[in-house]
Amino acid sequence: MRDTVDEVIERWDTIRPGLDTEPIGVVLRIFRASRLLEQGIKGYFDEHGLETWEYDILATLLRAGGGNTLRMSDLAGAAMISPAALTHRIDRLVAKGLVTRATDSNNRRLVRTQLTAEGRSIAEGLIEGHLANERELIENLSPKESRQLASLLRKLLVPLEDGCLKTKNS
Repeated sequence: MRDTVDEVIERWDTIRPGLDTEPIGVVLRIFRASRLLEQGIKGYFDEHGLETWEYDILATLLRAGGGNTLRMSDLAGAAMISPAALTHRIDRLVAKGLVTRATDSNNRRLVRTQLTAEGRSIAEGLIEGHLANERELIENLSPKESRQLASLLRKLLVPLEDGCLKTKNS
């Protein structure tokens, strides 16, 4: 089985014989797969009138359990976005009636975000369909291959995340 990345590597091998193109085989495939997976996931949420980021925040709050409430700083970390981007996104979700935002009663410097009943209903209603869509997107992988790929990607991702966090916090 060949893909477009094989063509890129072959062209480099023709133009620059001896060039170590092995990283292209991994990095470009991850990049291409990421974009194609993102399109497939976006398509699912488009059908339900949501942006992917909207569902990400609703699902993050749903995973918080309890009263589905998180401090903005915890939500930014869990949603893997900057606090500034989160504030803008929460404003939009508040306007849609999917979340509320309130000052913490014990510490007025803390702001808590919580799912509304409608936000919770949407997040709960879409999770099974979202997972079925993701399963369909990776259907060419056996369950064993899926677990192996997840393990390999984790091995790649953890040091990259650690490096990004160190760079950000330096």
